Amino acid sequence: MNIAAPNTLPNDLWQMDHDHALHPWTNFGPFEKQGSLVIARGEGCYLWDQGGQRYLDAVGGMWCTNIGLGRKEMAQAIADQAETLAFANYFVDMTNGPAARLAAKLAELAPGDLNRVFFTTGGSTAVDTAVRMVSYYHHARGNPEKTGIVARENSYHGSTYLTQSVGKRNGDRVEEFRYKEDGIWHLTCPNPYRRPAHMTEAQFCDDLVAEFEALIARVGADRIGGFIAEPIQASGGIIIPPEGYLRRMWQVCQRHDILFIADEVVTAFGRIGHWFASLSEFGVQPDIITSAKGLTSGYLPLGAMIFSDRIWDVMAEGGQRWFTSGLTYSGHPVSCAAALKNIEIIEREGLLAHAASVGSYFEDRMAPLADLPLVGNVRGKKLMLCVESVADKHTKALLPDEANESKRISDVAEGMGLLVRPIGHLNVMSPPLILTEPQVDFIAETLEKAIRRVTDDLVREGFRLG
Repeated sequence: MNIAAPNTLPNDLWQMDHDHALHPWTNFGPFEKQGSLVIARGEGCYLWDQGGQRYLDAVGGMWCTNIGLGRKEMAQAIADQAETLAFANYFVDMTNGPAARLAAKLAELAPGDLNRVFFTTGGSTAVDTAVRMVSYYHHARGNPEKTGIVARENSYHGSTYLTQSVGKRNGDRVEEFRYKEDGIWHLTCPNPYRRPAHMTEAQFCDDLVAEFEALIARVGADRIGGFIAEPIQASGGIIIPPEGYLRRMWQVCQRHDILFIADEVVTAFGRIGHWFASLSEFGVQPDIITSAKGLTSGYLPLGAMIFSDRIWDVMAEGGQRWFTSGLTYSGHPVSCAAALKNIEIIEREGLLAHAASVGSYFEDRMAPLADLPLVGNVRGKKLMLCVESVADKHTKALLPDEANESKRISDVAEGMGLLVRPIGHLNVMSPPLILTEPQVDFIAETLEKAIRRVTDDLVREGFRLG
């Protein structure tokens, strides 16, 4: 079915994009040669390209299409709000109905005393604001030097100048850009699969917590204002930390008056079966939660930084300060209306429980891939999983970059109607919460075929495996 705009052919769209667009994370060589896959429409867990080829989107757009695509009631809610009030100034002392209702709803869903909400345009701007709020909060308490931020290696927290400096994912740091370094420290990535061979997982956890304590002793607690952590490091490789790690790191923060920022841009709104994962899954009560993606299921851009009454009270004390941060589209009425409808659908259809159930099936069906010669590790939780490729299962040595095996696996899978995301030596999956067990079977079977085919190709090309 040709659903291109009148007088615009699929090849024309490809050419327009090729000649004029700079995409996020453009890889210039392949883009110049191959251009982009032009997506025409989506429904549920599926996408169709301009040629009519259907794909099961196991990436969930970009970790975000939680309720699935093509929901008519979402489109109607967006259209109705756009007709009623398409935009309104949200600065200083103006609000609108959808923004007010959504703030109250998020306060209801968030754990503990996280009853205050700052709306942004997405995850990067939510984290950017959270990191800046750390400085504001401590300065308001009379500690103007307590501004430093501690993060982890291989973390991803956004792509603004500040958030990309705070994050430190492999491959994101390039020579052509510069990054903020002063006042930002990075701890060891809590990846149990890559822990030192002589350590048990419990010993590894002890070592990670001791490293944080040692950093605080070296730098000084009076200079460190916040610690930021994804409950599960997403783009850094679906890294679930050792048992007890996050709670112990939170306890260190409490002892040293360090704000704990939970970056839940990916894990919030059902990805692992909870509205928010920090407290429900890991026993941590954050001071700040950042969110986006599943907040609107990708139907419109929106982010939300949710923070505690305690932080509000400190910043507002005396009534003389201004919080000089914001965006033109903060509290956008149409985006907030989309989020409210999205949350309503998740509640009405029981998608949190469904994600937990089908997510367990997903884990079980993907686990046997670990037996394949090319696969070193299959890991994740519920609807965020990844497969890590290695050259040697025993040593966990990676293939050389020129093998490009994860991209080749994703290309083969794409040819069979499955979209997975290649990141380094990983193939990452984060499908919509509405995923069914037969769709899980298709993902597992197709990915296995793709891995086997690429393995055979690598052996023929002379790469040593195992």
